[in-house]
Amino acid sequence: MINRLPSAQKFSFFLLSIILVFYVLIAAKMFLYPLALGVLFAYLLYPLANFLEKKKFPRILAILISIILLLTVITFTAFFVYRKLGVFVGDFPAFRVKAINRIDELERTISDLFGMADLKLTDFLRSRVSGMFDAGSNVFNKAFTATTGTLFRLGILPVFIFMFLYYRTKFAWFIMKIVPREKQLLTLNVLREASKVASRYMGGIFTVVFVLWIINSLGLYLAGIRYAITLGVIAALFNFIPYFGTIIGYSIPFVFALLTGDSAQPAFKVLLVFLIVQFTENNILTPNIVGNYVKINPFMIILGVIAGGMVWGLPGMFVVIPFLAILRIISEHIPALHPYVYLLGTGGTRRHALTGENIRKFLNRFRNRKSDIPERF
Repeated sequence: MINRLPSAQKFSFFLLSIILVFYVLIAAKMFLYPLALGVLFAYLLYPLANFLEKKKFPRILAILISIILLLTVITFTAFFVYRKLGVFVGDFPAFRVKAINRIDELERTISDLFGMADLKLTDFLRSRVSGMFDAGSNVFNKAFTATTGTLFRLGILPVFIFMFLYYRTKFAWFIMKIVPREKQLLTLNVLREASKVASRYMGGIFTVVFVLWIINSLGLYLAGIRYAITLGVIAALFNFIPYFGTIIGYSIPFVFALLTGDSAQPAFKVLLVFLIVQFTENNILTPNIVGNYVKINPFMIILGVIAGGMVWGLPGMFVVIPFLAILRIISEHIPALHPYVYLLGTGGTRRHALTGENIRKFLNRFRNRKSDIPERF
């Protein structure tokens, strides 16, 4: 029916559908985002629960064991992070004093070199630095001061995970029953592919974050940065947010080293560690652990992260990528949506991408040009 509409009406229908979807996502945010997190964490635990079921564990027991293990890991991790961050935030007053002293030293250096100083700029920097440390303390206090609503949503999350894992066969059969018989095999393949992508992404991203925690902490420790483990934890946890998280996560130890170090050298060491870690993550960790299952181009990922943050905040920035990947898989099997699959996907720009193969081609062309230049006698 929609295919018979004129192009203008199709476009209007498409825009209205997007507006309606965003309205529902915003209006029902408090209900939908725990549900979405429940789906993704169910995919995270599915390999373990399925493994236990194959070992003749009853489904209920297999799911309970998986959830208890997840809650145990999260509890110990949260306690460890809380202890480390508590000590770090407790030293903020001393950091503030040292940072303000650095600003005063900078002001005196500028005055000695140029015979002038901008007191308004110095006062502005002092107030900004003090505000930054105050904001950090407030974020820490709010993060570990749960409201009733937050406790309810966190408490209901394991229930959602259990229900999605327990009724997964029922949900699959429900979807199979509402599609025509001739499309049931195709639908089953789509469900399997979506499950594989979501499960691989969730397991991969948690593994990458854990490895980055170790690499970040080790790198910052070797660079001589105080609170290396704490800052490594912060930088790693931000990696749950694609692209933006990495930059934000490493800007914190960089600014910390710049403001509280005895010179600018520690900050440059942090920058060097960041570049090494980024290279390791992009070329070794993510390709081998997460894999190329998502198949969404970086521009769409960035737009998705921004939109997810505007709609659901931090949970939206985390859940948007796997759901975009699932949407891409579904759209691949709907001919009318193939243009949008192309827009979301990574195709069409491979010859312009900064890959090892393209770099080798460029270097080979450069060498060939150099060899064509006649030698002068």
